Amino acid sequence: MTDSLIDIYNSAIGACSAYNCVLNYVDYVSRVYFEGGFKRLYVVGFGKGAYGMALAASQSLNDIIISGVAVTKYGHSESRTAGKIRILEAGHPVPDENGVSGTAEIIELVKDASADTLILCLISGGGSALFVSPSDGVSLSIKQEITELLLKSGCDINELNAVRKQLSKVKGGGFAALAYPAKILSLIISDVPGNRLDVIASGPTTLSTTGSREAIDVLTKYGLMNKLSPNIVEIINKGTGQRPVNVETIIIADLSQALNAAHARALELGFDAEIITDNISGDVKDAAKWLSNEIKMNNKLLISGGETTVTVTGEGRGGRNMELALRFALEIEGKQGITMLSAGTDGTDGPTDAAGAIVDGSTIATGRAEGLDAHEYLINNDSYTYFERSGGLFKPGPTGTNVMDIQLMSWARDDNPTSAGI
Repeated sequence: MTDSLIDIYNSAIGACSAYNCVLNYVDYVSRVYFEGGFKRLYVVGFGKGAYGMALAASQSLNDIIISGVAVTKYGHSESRTAGKIRILEAGHPVPDENGVSGTAEIIELVKDASADTLILCLISGGGSALFVSPSDGVSLSIKQEITELLLKSGCDINELNAVRKQLSKVKGGGFAALAYPAKILSLIISDVPGNRLDVIASGPTTLSTTGSREAIDVLTKYGLMNKLSPNIVEIINKGTGQRPVNVETIIIADLSQALNAAHARALELGFDAEIITDNISGDVKDAAKWLSNEIKMNNKLLISGGETTVTVTGEGRGGRNMELALRFALEIEGKQGITMLSAGTDGTDGPTDAAGAIVDGSTIATGRAEGLDAHEYLINNDSYTYFERSGGLFKPGPTGTNVMDIQLMSWARDDNPTSAGI
């Protein structure tokens, strides 16, 4: 069963290949360039899929590209160049100096662009941390501290980015304003529910629909206001304002493509499969309980996707997929034949080298035989170490894309052997 779930996961990833998804739109980019009478084409990119996206653009549009810069996560590129496009690596999910310097290079490239310049902007998940230019009065260390606090608070991506936009020169449409009057054509791989353009990578080419009030509400909700200095609160309250932009945006891949591809592959393998939701969200505890109840009531292979949240109180290693899988394993303990794979489509889960984990009805018993108490590891947010010691880590490596998380679940019951697939 494990091999089948990995096969299905790989099909989902293939459907959202950053390289292939950009290739699908290069003819359109070329048409916009020539029909629009543009004289220069710059390429910029940021996100976990930036390398594949830049490579596709470079190989197809090299004759008209003047220059370019793309920033991706450490370990998510295969070269330091893609034709005329420089590939840089930086920190994620917490921004670092390389992210600041890479963003500065992108700003320098486009800041004097004129109306006869087309900027192809390649955006993918992770862009919020990788494309970073703190507002005046905000140091990188302060930005890092606030990001860490928010990541551990249990807030969702909408809430996280509502705050980050208020502390940035490039988020919330800031980058598009810096490049104006040049036209920006944004090709986006979405990693947020509902494909909200102002939330993906914190909306660098989209005017924000949230402002200071929303950011303050988020910080208040999670008890973080008293951890900020008065000058930071003043900067947030000041807001970014509205600025002129010239942008066209296209979503070229999202979670629905991944889930549909997973469903199609499951059917090919002989499973009776169903997509049960594309919006798994909220605390992992609730998500694990709901998913376990769904599989217990079904003979089908169930497919879901989305992005859960974890409130971090411990000092361990892990990510939301590993924690979800371990909590799911507790819910199905002793249920033979149930298998689950929960993994990030980017190939990583939290600050680890795993994408998630694979569990079944024997996972908890296996850990107990090794002297491991799953509850204790969850209290310490240390699901990675639990699976490292008991088995179950899923390590496909960086995938070059990012459309949130996927869960695949099946129950091969003895009285229904066909539910296991072929």
